[in-house]
Amino acid sequence: MEIRPITPRYAVSPQITVEDVPAIAEAGFVKVICNRPNIEVPASLQSDVIGEAVRAAGMEYEVLELTHQTMTPENVALQREMAENCDGPVLAYCASGTRCSVVWALGQCDQMSTDDILRATTKAGYALENLRPILDQNRAGTD
Repeated sequence: MEIRPITPRYAVSPQITVEDVPAIAEAGFVKVICNRPNIEVPASLQSDVIGEAVRAAGMEYEVLELTHQTMTPENVALQREMAENCDGPVLAYCASGTRCSVVWALGQCDQMSTDDILRATTKAGYALENLRPILDQNRAGTD
């Protein structure tokens, strides 16, 4: 498991396993968000299995399956709400962490400059420069 912080309160990771859950709890996360559709993974990695382990470890668990087609403004807002509606750090995971980074970036347009958003994702290891036009467009809509 590779946890990549984007902010002090939001980190992303490639797919996690039940065996990773104790380390996630020890790292201080209070919520885990699954952004990976069950159709992409075997039964042992599906959200109900991971969610049971996360909850048993005392953390909250949310599921928001994301694909290119479901990266809608409504889902961006829902991800942000889930990430902000808790009392501590959140870990979001998908196949590689990219979807979790993209949905975070799209949700920050009213809070951060495009350069700051891209700097944060790049520092976490996600090169999202191709999002610059949509981030700029979304930022223009918040002014």
